[in-house]
Amino acid sequence: MKTTKISLPEITVVGKCGSAADGKDFVTDLWTDLNKNFSEIAYLAKWNDSGSLKGLWGAMSDENLSFEKWDDIKKGLYLAGVEAVDDAVPPEGWTKWVIPSFEYIKAEVESAQTFKDVVGYLIANKISLVGAVQNFTDPETNVNYMMFPVKRN
Repeated sequence: MKTTKISLPEITVVGKCGSAADGKDFVTDLWTDLNKNFSEIAYLAKWNDSGSLKGLWGAMSDENLSFEKWDDIKKGLYLAGVEAVDDAVPPEGWTKWVIPSFEYIKAEVESAQTFKDVVGYLIANKISLVGAVQNFTDPETNVNYMMFPVKRN
């Protein structure tokens, strides 16, 4: 398990939002919608000097949008989105979230066990989660990470 501790500032994400109450395939449906209609928000995205998107986020929050952990698997919000400019004003049908600044344990997703492995690591080291776990994909490398918030900045 590869992990690092990082601190990130607030992150603006624009994308398609849904709820766990929308059914078991809601996350896949959101990503399909985002990819199909990305041209509508491409101008809001942050891009690297190399021409790649800065980041894709599978952002999660509790139903109050306070970025707390989900109470259970059926109660939570998910935003399939792209890292965007801070002053982004999304077009109709799109959602903007500003993920608060956190210190994270960043874990590369190596298998379906990554989440459980990192939770075990946190428990063993008496580290508490202080918010919802976020997913981040680096479009330049196509590497997927889970971001476990351990301190709110």
